[in-house]
Amino acid sequence: MIYLMLTVLLNAILFILFKIFPQYKIDTLQTIVVNYITCVVTGSLFLGELPISTQSASQPWAGWALAMGCMYIGLFNFIAYCTRQYGVATASVANKLSLVIPVVAAVLLYNEQLRTINIIGIVIALPAVYLSVSNKDEPTAKHGLLLPALLFLFSGTLDTITKYVEHHHLQDVRLQAVFPIHVFAVAASIGVVLVSVLVLTKKTQLHYRHIVAGVVLGVPNYFSIYYLIRLLNDKTMQSATAIALNNIGIVLVSALAAALFLKEKMTIFRLVGLLLAVISILLIAF
Repeated sequence: MIYLMLTVLLNAILFILFKIFPQYKIDTLQTIVVNYITCVVTGSLFLGELPISTQSASQPWAGWALAMGCMYIGLFNFIAYCTRQYGVATASVANKLSLVIPVVAAVLLYNEQLRTINIIGIVIALPAVYLSVSNKDEPTAKHGLLLPALLFLFSGTLDTITKYVEHHHLQDVRLQAVFPIHVFAVAASIGVVLVSVLVLTKKTQLHYRHIVAGVVLGVPNYFSIYYLIRLLNDKTMQSATAIALNNIGIVLVSALAAALFLKEKMTIFRLVGLLLAVISILLIAF
């Protein structure tokens, strides 16, 4: 349960940071790249060593680390783009509703069993997520539902891959800290190349505030992934239950934090959504 609480709390912190950054005109790509570099440093300090070596490429999970590193930097930038096009609410809904994909995958691939009451809780989670982050003031983008649908599939697929790698390759506790360092190193390497090209072509300029923002983002980001892997490896609950509780918990805590610290308005839709989220959590955890 402690891993679930830490994962939810850390992701809520990331949510608040992303809400604050636009006020300081933070460049998304630069911040994300510095964030991934910070994740590598943070993970190495936490582990007590830099685990990346020439032997890393021969590890059975190396290909997955490469694939997930590419997906992570792609997903972060895709979320940022969807947020600009559709607003925070729509992007958040598409991202968090993707819990359906890894939950279904856990049941089908790992023979996990869900009681009827758990299934009802997951079904209730869907309108809970939608209402909790609803915002009628956000503009309608010209692409319709295409990009949110792609974000839904992208996020759900990444969560499913994370569970797959944990299940098959990350039973050792040390590897659960080592693996995300390699994932973030891949994402950071790709990001450094992209930013370097933009700087050399004078399409962007480096600025200290983007670096500071990336460092602030990177520390909780590393541990959010590390504790997610620990959560999925925790035998006290099924991964289908853990994933559902994690996603709906993030929505609930993030919405409450936004209302308390960012003074976001609590509409009737959001209040109903938060109430449904609480009911959903109780049913899923039953």
